[in-house]
Amino acid sequence: MRAVISVVGKNDIGILADVSGACANVSADVLEVTQTILQDMFTMFMLVEVSEGKSDLKSLQDELEALSKKRNLVIHAMHEDIFNAMHEI
Repeated sequence: MRAVISVVGKNDIGILADVSGACANVSADVLEVTQTILQDMFTMFMLVEVSEGKSDLKSLQDELEALSKKRNLVIHAMHEDIFNAMHEI
């Protein structure tokens, strides 16, 4: 199962490393990453593969929610199919 992760917040050292680490903690493999800094705001999208039998989307969301509180970021993770459906006309 693939999921899309979005991250927005004030730029700070280690955001990419922390989000990648949270993914690794639940056996989610990072497939693609795009990030940019707009003045002092960090933005990132990741596409990850959640290993069947090793973890699930809820575990990933819980891990990222804890990180978002710790780092004062807005982080969302959703199933790729839901993300795609939201952006269809």
